[in-house]
Amino acid sequence: MGETTDEITDEAIAEGEAAEAAEAAEGEAGTRAPTARQAPGEVPRPTGIGPLGWLRWGWRQLTTMRTALILLFLVALGAVPSSIFPQRDQAPEKVAKYVEDHKTLAPWLDRFSLFDVFSAPWFAAIYILLFVSLAGCVVPRAVKHYRSMRARPPAAPRNLGRLPQSASYETDDAPEDVLAEARRVLRGRRFRVDVSGGAASAEKGYLGETGNLLFHLALLALLFALGLGNLFGYRGNILLTEGKSFANSLSQYDDFKPGRAFGGDDLSPFSITLDDFTATYETKGDKRGQATDFHAKIRYRNSPDAKEKSWDLRLNHPLKVGGAKLYLLGHGYAPVFTVRDAKGNIAFQDAVPFLAMEPRNLTSEGVIKAPDAEPEQLAFYAILWPTAMASEDQKQIVSAFPGAIRPVVTISSFKGDIGLDSGTPQSVYKLEGVGRTLQPIKDGQKLLEPGESFKLPGNAGTITFDGLREYATMSVNRDPGRLPALIAAVLAVLGVATSFMVRRRRVWVRASAGKGGRTVVEVGGLTLGNPTSEFDDIVTALRGPGHEAPEAEPAPENEPQNEPETAETEAEAGPAGHDPDTEPKE
Repeated sequence: MGETTDEITDEAIAEGEAAEAAEAAEGEAGTRAPTARQAPGEVPRPTGIGPLGWLRWGWRQLTTMRTALILLFLVALGAVPSSIFPQRDQAPEKVAKYVEDHKTLAPWLDRFSLFDVFSAPWFAAIYILLFVSLAGCVVPRAVKHYRSMRARPPAAPRNLGRLPQSASYETDDAPEDVLAEARRVLRGRRFRVDVSGGAASAEKGYLGETGNLLFHLALLALLFALGLGNLFGYRGNILLTEGKSFANSLSQYDDFKPGRAFGGDDLSPFSITLDDFTATYETKGDKRGQATDFHAKIRYRNSPDAKEKSWDLRLNHPLKVGGAKLYLLGHGYAPVFTVRDAKGNIAFQDAVPFLAMEPRNLTSEGVIKAPDAEPEQLAFYAILWPTAMASEDQKQIVSAFPGAIRPVVTISSFKGDIGLDSGTPQSVYKLEGVGRTLQPIKDGQKLLEPGESFKLPGNAGTITFDGLREYATMSVNRDPGRLPALIAAVLAVLGVATSFMVRRRRVWVRASAGKGGRTVVEVGGLTLGNPTSEFDDIVTALRGPGHEAPEAEPAPENEPQNEPETAETEAEAGPAGHDPDTEPKE
């Protein structure tokens, strides 16, 4: 009995505690917020998009049309310093002078490669990013455009009267016959036609978008061609005096700029000889002395075993030889001198190219070096006046005409160590060591005309002005990307012209049974840009001979125009008349 009482008592206590707990739970539930307002349970925090996601995001940003335009602007902006500061590949002497004149600024400019803009790493980075951006933008767009061209024309909207151009009429022909006639008429006008659901859908004008894509692809090809030329081409300058020859080897170039992937062994074994150079000048009037024509008579061989041929080299009339083009750049005078040393031996005998000091009348300067003279080496600084005459004040000599009518040379003589034996390279247009190792000869100045000689004081030697020749400066240029670049440029122009001339057009024809057994025909048109008369011609052809095209029904004032009511045509009726999937990302 006692056990039973104890068990009952324990059960009662347990039941009481359970009841109290239930009442407490109900009280708490009454005071808590509704389930919808309760904070959700603990959820794992996002871990980010990860490296692959960031790469996708970066690629999408790089391949947008906006980024391509920014990079194109940066390429143009990066080329600006090349027109402000001298460039090493074009005028190294001007760069050296600029560095000498701007000792503080020039090192910073050189640090940022502003004297070698087109070889700078930052310019190459912009160029490569532009190439990748265009490729990533245009190629997928071209694929989508091709698929769009192969797809069926979009289905007809429910209400053709809402389109910018629309018309309707009744006919006794059956709906099937009307749609068959519509197919024939539209195909005759080079529309792509699809008949389904009691309506004919037609479109054409993809050539405009094709031209747009052609322009961008041609721009991409142009960039590739320029890069191809910079990699595998070369450019070199030579100076050739009348009677001298040039063989296409690195040692005979005065200046040579190879492409990054070009090797010296890739030079073609051609050779040229300059027989004669002729310059023609105006002789009267205000333009007296102005050059009117230059031409160089040369002989060339494509290879040592090839037959020799002749060519008249002129400005803008280059010679194609050995896979390269030879251009005529400029000209000047090369006086011929004979130098004999104190023993009477010939220490120097050759033509010496002079550089123009005054381009209009070709007053020129040059140096003659005779390192083989004995017992002391001889050197001379000379000034040439092609047509010498006295100045107005009668105090100095000037040149009155660029042609060699009365050539006169003034000589300043030096003796000592020229410095060539040390192995240090020197400019052929400058005397080194004047006042140190090379001393001026007293009373060693003289005016000479062709055929005259000057015996140096102290029996140091003799110099003779034998005559005057001319020289021509030429550029040898090999650019394997030239022809691809030309083709790409032509295609780009054609693409732009086509994109402006051809517009996308769509026409829908619906035929349905009307009252009295007649057929109601509805025609709607959508043209990129302003409507054209082509739609009226199509309606006239559908109605048949003897029927004039009805006036186009304007869209309701309170309803938006160009609002196709199917998902497929809604995308096609945008401002540009293109499928948004085929448009460039922006």
